[in-house]
Parts: sequence; structure tokens; C-alpha cells
Amino acid sequence: MAGSLLVVIDIVIVAVGLPGIQAELGGSLSSTQWVIVAYTVTMGAVTQVVGSLSDRLGRRRVYLTGIVLFTLSSLACGLAPTVVFLDMARGLQGIGGAILMANSLPLISHAFEGQRRNMAIATWSTAATAAGLVAPVAGGVLVDVLDWRAMFLVNVPIGIVAFVMAASRLPSPPRPDGPRPPIDWLGTVLLILSLGVGNFALLRGEDQGWGSARTVVQFGLAVVLFIAFSVVQSRVTAPTLDLSLFRVPAFTGAALAIFMSRVLTIGGTVYFVQYFHGSLHLTPTESGLMLVPGAIAQMGAGMLAGKLQARLAPGPIIATGYTIKAIAAAWLGFAFSPTVSPWLLAVPLLIWGLGGGIAGAPVMSVAMNVVDKQRAGMVGGTVTSLASIGGGVGTAVLGVLYKAQTGSVVAVDPAITGPARDAMVDAAAKGDVQAVLDLAPADTKAAVQSVLDRAIAEGGSAVLLSSAAMAVATTLVVLVLINTRNVPGPNRDPNPESG
Repeated sequence: MAGSLLVVIDIVIVAVGLPGIQAELGGSLSSTQWVIVAYTVTMGAVTQVVGSLSDRLGRRRVYLTGIVLFTLSSLACGLAPTVVFLDMARGLQGIGGAILMANSLPLISHAFEGQRRNMAIATWSTAATAAGLVAPVAGGVLVDVLDWRAMFLVNVPIGIVAFVMAASRLPSPPRPDGPRPPIDWLGTVLLILSLGVGNFALLRGEDQGWGSARTVVQFGLAVVLFIAFSVVQSRVTAPTLDLSLFRVPAFTGAALAIFMSRVLTIGGTVYFVQYFHGSLHLTPTESGLMLVPGAIAQMGAGMLAGKLQARLAPGPIIATGYTIKAIAAAWLGFAFSPTVSPWLLAVPLLIWGLGGGIAGAPVMSVAMNVVDKQRAGMVGGTVTSLASIGGGVGTAVLGVLYKAQTGSVVAVDPAITGPARDAMVDAAAKGDVQAVLDLAPADTKAAVQSVLDRAIAEGGSAVLLSSAAMAVATTLVVLVLINTRNVPGPNRDPNPESG
């Protein structure tokens, strides 16, 4: 578990240090952004593959390799002399992170059975939530007290401890009987390229332009590569990703729910902070504190959901979680305004966290329980990849919605006047609210700020109301696909697809 928590923390913590990185190492804004892009793209590209490979090579061995790679690449990041070197080291760190994330759930599935497995997954999910909560605060402290390099170097002693703990406590799984099937190298390469190009297009589409030739070609190439991968998978004896998994209704339902969970997380976390900071004008610390009650509620609800699985079928539990999340999202969407008291948002934020916690652990349990342990790595890689893709899709789709709404508010408001009006409207449509304020004539800045406060609130409201609709749709999918007919119970075949 310690290894995967390192990854969760690292995903969030690095954004805090970007200004310091650019100040010390120089480079353009684009090259500095690659500190995040290189990590995200490589991690998203190889997660599925390393999960499948661990089924063949041994999860313990692969997991330990991941800790070593993540720790050494963290050291390289902390000692980076140039931003290009840092970007390359971050790419390696992303591969190490993919190994750790793809193998965490399979290792839990191998070590525990039945309800103990469900509780272990709930504990893992709760710990990941806690790590995500602590990361921004820890990052700020490390950068303020030391400097940005400390964010990476702190991983080194933690990685050493994680390696020692894993090496001494993780059991060596039994070797499978008979010869190992050959590794599907062609499928492996095609999947890495497909996911890598697709993730890159999602991350860079906004800057490149969603309708630009470059972005369209990137998405088209990703689709062609995935089609080629699918053809290869249908012809090999030991596929990297067994596409027949998606013929299992419960697995498909869990996979879609996990994908949508990450989309909704983007809708929540990113645009909550945008609204708190840009419309209510809370400080970064105050904005972070607004998220704490919901995160604590999510941790508590996650452990409760783990216990409920001993008494109730997972489908209704998961559906309840998404229903609660839909209620919270709609409440927040209608409540967002520039004048609302932050205290009035505390209850729906708490409910938002409860919904996420109730749904999170059971849906992971369903995904891991519907196949045999020998393919747990493949499943772990699949659900982790889907979560990563969901984050990219959420960033892209909700970002377009947010900017369209903020831009439309600015475009029709009579306070937006002067010779730079067209430039101000264009900047608002791109989400650059600071540029709108900078372009405003001096005697209209107060009025323009009021318009921007309302535009940001309405943009966040549009995102949250859309998130509510998506949560309702996810609830319906869960109720149809994850039900008592196709989800294994205590006295049923744990691998329904085999029958």
C-alpha cells in the first residue's frame, strides 16, 4: 500500500512546485508544464500493460521493481540540473507509478478472501483519499520551508522503507503449472502507443485547439492504433487485454462507474477550487480547508461501505453512492453564486464526499472479484487506466463546458465595454479571467470584476449540474449491470465468466 500512496501524493503535490521549478531551471511555460504532462502520459500509457505483465512475471517481483524505479527517478528529479532532464526523469517516474498503481489492488486481491478482501480494498481506497488530502498541504510546506526539490527527494527515504516492507511482507505467489504463455509484445507496443497518444491529445487538446488538425490527427491515430491492437488481441493465445472481460456485465458496469468517478472527481475538485478562489475570493488555504470536511466524510463512508458489503449486494451500495453524489452536485450547482456564504456550502460538500466514499470501495471490489486471481493484474491495470482516461476526458469535456459558460456571461454583459471588448470576450472564452481584468479600462475594473465573479460562479454551476446528470446516468448503468444475477456472492462462483 505504501508504494501506491507515494504515487497518489506525487500526482497532486508537484503542481505546487511548478513556479519554483520555472524560476530556478528556467525554460518556457510549456516546458515546465511537461513536468506534469510527461508523468501523466507515461503513466496512462503503460498502466494496463504492466498490470498484464505482472500476471506473467510475478506481481511481487514487478511491484518491487516499480518501487525501485519510482524511488530512483524521484532522486533524479530532485537532482535535475535542467528542466529537460527533469521532464525525462518524470517520464520514468510515471512508469514506476504505473507499476505501483496497477499492482496494488491485485496484491490485495491475492492476499485476502471474501469480506476481508472487501475491507482491505476499502482501507486502500480510504488511505488514497487521505493521501490526496494531505498532498497539497505537504507540498506547500516543503516548498515554503525548503524548495521544490524536496517534493521529489522526500520520496527517496519513503521509497526505501516501502521496499523493505514489501520485500519482507509480500508473499511470493505460487508459480503457475505448465509453461508460461508467450508475452504479446506486438499488442503491448500497440496499446502503449494508443493510450500514450490518446492521453497526450486529451492533455494538450486545449492548447492545440480541440478542432485543430494536430489534435484531430492525434485522436485519429490513437483510434487506429487501438483498432490494430484489438485485431491482434483476437488472434493471440495470451492477450495483453482480454476484451472478453467486457462481455461480463458486472465488470463492464464497474469499469464504466470507475471511469465516471474520475470524471466527476475532476468536476468537483478542480472547479470547486476555481469557484472558491475566483468567485468567492478565498485564499488558497481557505479553499483547501473547504474541501477537508468532504474528504473526511469520504474516508469514513469508504470504511462503512466496506463493512456493508458483508450484508448487502454491491450494486445497490454503489448506486446509492452515485445517487448521493448527484444530489450533492445539483445542490452545489444551484447554490453557486458570488454572494453565497461559504458556510452554506458545507453541507452539500459533506454529502459530495459521502457519495464518493460509499461508491468507491465497492465498485473496485466488484471489478477485482469478477475474474480469477491469475488475471488480477490485467484487471487492476484496466481499471487504473480507465480512471486515468476518465480524468483526461473530465478535464477536456468539463473544461470546454466551463469556458463556454463563463465566456457567454462575459460576452452579453454591458459592463464589458471599451476598445478591448473583443479581446476580453475572447480571453473569457479561453478561461483566462485574469486577462479579461487586465484588458479592462481602469474606470470599469470594479464592474468587470463583478461580472467575472458571476461568470466563474455560473461556469462552476454548469459543470456541477452536468456532473449531477452524469451521476444519475451512472446510477442507472450500475443498477442494470451490477445486480444479484451477475455479481459473485459468498456462496457463488467468483468467476462468472468461466461458466
